Amino acid sequence: MRRLVLFCLTAGLLLAADPWTDRDILAPETLAKDVKAALVIHVGFDVLYRAAHIAGTPYAGPASKPEGLAELKKAVAGQPHDREIVLYCGCCPMDKCPNVRPAFTALHEMGYTNVRVLRLPSNLKDDWIDKGYPTDKRGQ
Repeated sequence: MRRLVLFCLTAGLLLAADPWTDRDILAPETLAKDVKAALVIHVGFDVLYRAAHIAGTPYAGPASKPEGLAELKKAVAGQPHDREIVLYCGCCPMDKCPNVRPAFTALHEMGYTNVRVLRLPSNLKDDWIDKGYPTDKRGQ
């Protein structure tokens, strides 16, 4: 029970405020036109990534966990600091997601200046997959 309460308190702190501005949000229809123009990284849970993810995107792991942040840092290693990087999770509505905020903050702290977050108001299924945007699914 103590761990659950601690997780809820930690998640609440992560959800307190968005570290981005409106210009840092990218609409799915914009990204879908040219997914390869940016480095697009999944910062969510493995089970979701394995089920379906944006076509061609690497998996960094849940950024709400230290090991996920470490994998994110590896994923961007060697990239120019002005490279466009788009982060997404899609586990739940973006305003409740425990993963995109720490990922966005970590990259900014590392000096990356062109970091964006994919706008997923509901989840990846509703806002990307069901719209027919490029997706890699299990078995593909």
